[in-house]
Amino acid sequence: MQQPIPSGYSARTTANHIVKDADLTGKIIIVTGGSAGLGLESARTLAAAGAKVVVPARNVNKASQALTGLSNVELYPEEMDLSKRETVEAFGRWFQSRYDKLDILINSAGIMAIPLSRDERGNEMQISANYLGHYHLIHHLLPQLKKANGARVVTLSSRAHWYSAFNFEDPNFNHSSYDKWIAYGQAKTAAALLSVAVDELFKEDNIRAFTVHPGSIVTGLSDALSEEELTAFGAIKANGERGYEQYDNERKTISEGAATIVWCAVSPQLDAHGGVYCENCDIAPLHTDDGMTVGVKAWAIDKAIALRLWEETPRLFN
Repeated sequence: MQQPIPSGYSARTTANHIVKDADLTGKIIIVTGGSAGLGLESARTLAAAGAKVVVPARNVNKASQALTGLSNVELYPEEMDLSKRETVEAFGRWFQSRYDKLDILINSAGIMAIPLSRDERGNEMQISANYLGHYHLIHHLLPQLKKANGARVVTLSSRAHWYSAFNFEDPNFNHSSYDKWIAYGQAKTAAALLSVAVDELFKEDNIRAFTVHPGSIVTGLSDALSEEELTAFGAIKANGERGYEQYDNERKTISEGAATIVWCAVSPQLDAHGGVYCENCDIAPLHTDDGMTVGVKAWAIDKAIALRLWEETPRLFN
């Protein structure tokens, strides 16, 4: 399943380059996290290519400022916090009342490596915001995705999924010691498994799903990290600013990071594929040994595990 095409693109490809010849007029797209970082760049790029982009946000005032001046972008006027299920449900009802289809859903919003905290239902916050919120959002938007007759669901994962498989015994760290990176890794593994499950369950409805590792990009996602942690990652410039001095296959600009998101959302190169994990604007190889610096772990693309997680999520979480 994880066989590079190859696509002809690279780590240096930008989001604008992916859509330079695309006409997305008539397409309806939702981008969670679409008012900051990679989500904002994805929303801007897709809207500029003619799509109507709908952006739900946790902080509406902040999102409104970020989206000012962008054509073809509609900001959901109420709060949608992925860790608050009632706000996800409210957004789903609002969208269904206004749009009869959804061509592309991009699950870009997320949090990373935060101290232990829990949502209002008691779920560990990283699994809640990065996985559970999008799981429930997909459920509410399935009718519109099916009506598109060719929809795509694109979910952001991370190289951090290497840190942890999904722990069915204690996914909320109720009985085990909390480690913020293990928790983040588990959440990003769950995000990848979500794509596999959606693709397997709904490809007969012409819905295909993809997982993206965008690369390492310094955005607001890293706000919870200390200066010492960022220095260890090489993400502090000589002048003390957060960011990279040089870029490579892993370290990218925001536009380069958004390129794989946009590629998974619109590229005809993926028409015959689905459920795959992608990076550097291509299908990623399977990560099989410790010497590899790219690729996806088998535990994040296993169909049996993905379908089990899809079915057991209502039991595993509050």
